Amino acid sequence: MANKVVVEIKAVEAVLPIHEAQLLTYLKLGGWQVGLLINFNVPVLKDGIRRRVLGFHGQEKDSASSVPMR
Repeated sequence: MANKVVVEIKAVEAVLPIHEAQLLTYLKLGGWQVGLLINFNVPVLKDGIRRRVLGFHGQEKDSASSVPMR
């Protein structure tokens, strides 16, 4: 499923591990590799964006890593 990105939108005081787990669950169940967790409750939007990639840099398929946004 190339060229697909899951976007999870939040407006919370802080992103909690449960929010990360929710995004990872969507990725695994949907068969996607890339997801964005966007929290709009931040002064600067770029500080509220987290990108997650399943299987990044030779990691196991079930693992995820954080990839910095540029």
